[in-house]
Amino acid sequence: MSNDVSDWWSTSIIDMAPGQIRMRGRPIEDLIGNVSFSQMIWLMTRGDLPTEAQSRLLEAALVAAVDHGPQAPSIAAARMAVTCGLGLNGAMANAVNMLDDVHGGAGEQAVELYGWIDEAVQRGQDLDAATGEKIDRWQSERSKFIPGFGHRFHKPEDPRAPRLLGLVDEAAAEGTVSGRFAHIGRAMQRTLNSRKGKSVPMNIDGATAVIYAELGFPGPLARGLFCLSRSVGAMAHAWEQMQQGGRNKGPTPPAYRWTYTGDNPIDG
Repeated sequence: MSNDVSDWWSTSIIDMAPGQIRMRGRPIEDLIGNVSFSQMIWLMTRGDLPTEAQSRLLEAALVAAVDHGPQAPSIAAARMAVTCGLGLNGAMANAVNMLDDVHGGAGEQAVELYGWIDEAVQRGQDLDAATGEKIDRWQSERSKFIPGFGHRFHKPEDPRAPRLLGLVDEAAAEGTVSGRFAHIGRAMQRTLNSRKGKSVPMNIDGATAVIYAELGFPGPLARGLFCLSRSVGAMAHAWEQMQQGGRNKGPTPPAYRWTYTGDNPIDG
């Protein structure tokens, strides 16, 4: 008979009793010291352990996205939170809560768009034709911005992307992944470069999306993994700000003022 209390929450992730903790059926004492953090992430989200090669590729993506400087809104928010008196947990929460569709969601979106192209190719459509068609569909139905491509700072190339794609190529050559999402990413690069008449660099979101798609992570988990990765940068910056001190710091130095665009009756 079902137990109304114990069945209120059901999970296949963890089982716990006095003196016993099992993650996905594996005793925690067997995992400690024997699996890496990236392997543990895979186990917790996927239910099994990755191969060493899969784990290395996942870890590369996680490492690549940890930080992009205090000008990034999420990191700036973490540092400002510290100057307002929040601890590390509050600062990190502020940062992660800003990683939504515009700032932090492009990886999830890129996995989705890559999936559209992959489905078309699997049905027999030419890769470049499918890429152009799905880019048009994305811009018609979703946004003029193509997720995973273009960068305000890194032109003509985001240094993280070729390194990550190179690791995917190596993994594909070893049979760890198929390599087909790397082909899709490069097809998107070709198409966008051709249409713009200049380089539209694949950015960190596009490159990590290739890896997450190759490894079989669905789009929403790609965003979760990015949040997990970027939280490391948020923690580091928040901790640094604690050491530097400062109180109630806003986004600009106090001597700078905003532009007021409303009415001012005093001038009348």
